[in-house]
Amino acid sequence: MAENKRDYYELLGVDRNASEADIKKAFRKKARQFHPDVSDAPDAAERFKEVNEAYEILSDGDKRARYDRFGHAGVSGDGGFSGFEGGFGSVADIFEEFFGGGFGQAGGSRRRRGPRRGADLRYDLKISFEEAVFGTEKEFEVSRPEICPTCTGSGAEPGTSPVTCSACSGTGEVRRVQQSILGSFVNVTTCAVCEGTGEEIKNPCKTCNGRKQVTATRTKKVTVPPGVDSDTQIRITGEGGPGVNGGPPGNLFVVLHDDDHKYFKRRGDDIWLDLQINVAQAALGDEVKVPTLDGEEEITIHPGTESGDVIKLRQKGVPRLDRSGRGSPMGRGNQHIVIQVSIPKKLTDEQRELFSQLSKTLGKEVVAQPERGFLNQIRDALGF
Repeated sequence: MAENKRDYYELLGVDRNASEADIKKAFRKKARQFHPDVSDAPDAAERFKEVNEAYEILSDGDKRARYDRFGHAGVSGDGGFSGFEGGFGSVADIFEEFFGGGFGQAGGSRRRRGPRRGADLRYDLKISFEEAVFGTEKEFEVSRPEICPTCTGSGAEPGTSPVTCSACSGTGEVRRVQQSILGSFVNVTTCAVCEGTGEEIKNPCKTCNGRKQVTATRTKKVTVPPGVDSDTQIRITGEGGPGVNGGPPGNLFVVLHDDDHKYFKRRGDDIWLDLQINVAQAALGDEVKVPTLDGEEEITIHPGTESGDVIKLRQKGVPRLDRSGRGSPMGRGNQHIVIQVSIPKKLTDEQRELFSQLSKTLGKEVVAQPERGFLNQIRDALGF
């Protein structure tokens, strides 16, 4: 009965002229002291209900005015508590009231249970050197998660439905109170039973075992544009993992890896080729055929060519990748042929005699030359 209730100001330990801030501070102290999850006192639940009710009345200006004028009778219809529903159901609720939900329980739960975009997936695709240069269309198989076709993503056997999780009462979180020198704190973790969904599946789908998803292997095609290089990523929109709670699917990223070529080395859009010629070709010059990306092509070796000399074939390199999205031609790089003069290590008698005669005509004088190493000649070839 109302006449048996203790005075609300006395319950909170404040005087009748206490400010709103004082009342809030006093309630926080009492709530930490008497909450059943914290206190071992046998009457903790009853004491917490009393201070919870006192705060509910005194924190409301209109209710407090009626209480000050008429006592418990003035608010007899406002404070009829049975349990904790009328004020704060847990220490976590208290923290949410005083610290604005800073412990993450409400917002985090809503985020987990709201629509979420599916995960992006990656597929590593091997292509040949020529396919990277000229482009191609590749077909491949990828295994990915998909929404279970039997339960349509509910996780429950057809004809049944998930129910509210009994471990977290549908919040998706479990709250545990921890004591510290600063007082009681709430540790909020994802519910291990429902994994944050707030639902339990009593009759799991036989196809997916309640996981809501199945792994399926699908055949996909990707267009590889001319001029791609290793580690180029091609995005296939909407072919990633399925969305959660009605969210959109993720994307599939195809990561390209091209093979090495038997002859060519690639540097950006340019192609480099090492070409060995003999001393006679270097000294006298020659016409030789060399491989290019477009087939064999004849080039001229000029008399007096040295190791490290570079011959440039314009527009014989890699097509430049069109990054504008317009599909217009972007031109091609160049092919650089690096000459390597091969010195024979073994000579026939006839060759030795011929070199001996040549040696007599050339003499033995040596002349120091300015540094013109291989790297300098590479710079010349590139126009640096």
